[in-house]
Amino acid sequence: MLTLQEIESCGFGVPLWGAIRRMLSWVCCAVWIFAALPALAQHERHESKEAMGVVSRELLQRPLALRRGIGNVHEVVTTSSAGAQAYYDQGLAYLHSFVWIEAARSFHQALRLDPSLAMAYLGLSDAYVGLQDMPTALAAFEKARSLAANASERERTRTTIRARQLDYLQDNDNLQKYFAYRKALTDALAATPNDPWLWILRGFADEGTPTAHGQGGGVDTIAFYETALKLSPDNFAAHHYLAHTLENQGPLKEALEQSEIYVRMAPAIPHAHHMHGHDLRRAGQTEEAIQEFLKAEELENDYYRAENIPPQLDWHHAHNLQLLGMSYEALGQVKAAEAAYRKAFSLPAYTDFADYNRKAWPEFLLDHDRAQEALVATQELENSRWAMTRFAGHALAGRALLATNRVEDAKSELSMAERESEQISTSVLKSLVDGVLLRAEILLREKNWSEGNRLMEEAEKDIGAVPGPDAWSEALFEFEYIAHLAREVGDWELAEHTAQKMIQHDPSYAGGYFALGLVAEHQGDAPTAKQEFSTAEKLWSKADADLRPPQVRKP
Repeated sequence: MLTLQEIESCGFGVPLWGAIRRMLSWVCCAVWIFAALPALAQHERHESKEAMGVVSRELLQRPLALRRGIGNVHEVVTTSSAGAQAYYDQGLAYLHSFVWIEAARSFHQALRLDPSLAMAYLGLSDAYVGLQDMPTALAAFEKARSLAANASERERTRTTIRARQLDYLQDNDNLQKYFAYRKALTDALAATPNDPWLWILRGFADEGTPTAHGQGGGVDTIAFYETALKLSPDNFAAHHYLAHTLENQGPLKEALEQSEIYVRMAPAIPHAHHMHGHDLRRAGQTEEAIQEFLKAEELENDYYRAENIPPQLDWHHAHNLQLLGMSYEALGQVKAAEAAYRKAFSLPAYTDFADYNRKAWPEFLLDHDRAQEALVATQELENSRWAMTRFAGHALAGRALLATNRVEDAKSELSMAERESEQISTSVLKSLVDGVLLRAEILLREKNWSEGNRLMEEAEKDIGAVPGPDAWSEALFEFEYIAHLAREVGDWELAEHTAQKMIQHDPSYAGGYFALGLVAEHQGDAPTAKQEFSTAEKLWSKADADLRPPQVRKP
């Protein structure tokens, strides 16, 4: 087992500058990560302290049975009730798969069996943060702290760590509070280096944000999760977080292995299947990925029916549908993709990031030459409570207007998008390319090639730089939009460059080869065009037959 000092000395990135760097750069990837984590990661700052939960107290306190297939975890807590211990462990398992509702129900059930169980209140404080109910999270923590005197020293230490984390959560611009949070964990590990949960929490602390919950790790956090696994090889939570970290870093084979272990250890958890699905998708195993997304949806729907829970209360449902839609679209199964996107768009969103990602539906409509429908959909985005979503709505409305040759109206939408962007932090705005794409498209349609191409090249760099599997899937279709636009306006140099970028990004996607074939056809290179169209035909073998481009349809 590695000690903390050994990790700090062997280049795993625990040095302070690494954490500060991630804290400053984290928001560039948060758009996609927080689509999958509706915690209090609001960047319109008033939201984080006023946010209240959308799930009723009645639902969160409903009794429930002990479940199987959710991952076996055990952390000894101070209680004389075996039942309370079992429900605490169940709450912990759900917590580490982001199943906030069931985590809260489990902790409440543990407290019904043992009202003095401090660690159940501590778990509730975490679950309520995930449920966007900060006042209740703080109240649960205060109850945990009031009971800590009768708990073990280890539990009191965990309470101290949680206190520092919540302080930082409420004031996440305050570096001193971040340092205090991390120091509490460092001190705890120095005293108890064999506790795998402390190593997992230490990985969280190194992410540079109090709300990533294992999804924002970099190379520095790998050692922490691996150390947790050395101490507890069957700890599914460590496998879960290691998979997320490896996804962010890019070693796909290792990430796929970790997500496979996660789904094997927690087969009843939709997020486990979802995670394995997006790793399979990135590996080019799109049909297998779809099966995992469908399994996640099946488990979710069974759960909603059995527990009488409205699907819109589960953050994961819309997110899974969006990735399912992207996977269908990658295979050319546009009808199935449309159904998934439409369903996801119909569900309400309860965070700025989740609401922003509803733009997938109007983007899909634009990609399939349905500009009027897209324009209608953007109106809903423009009326959002969040500036980030309104920004995307205006930018996409501008693209829809350009598709119908209403250039001046598109310029008005660009102005409105830019006004909304003033309410978004600069670091977050860098990862939101919607406005840049609209401005670049206007320039290209006006034949301002040099400036339009410069902006498109900047946008392509930003699109490709955002880490994580969700961003990777989204990037493919953003590249495809650029390639389509370039051909439409006659910018064949940009069309060729972007087609090559699509193939480099995802060699399993037929659209990249089709786009390159169109470039070759324009250049009069018939042999190359034929070869590229042939490759596209093979990769589109499972596509909707009536939707495949004529160039690649078999005679």
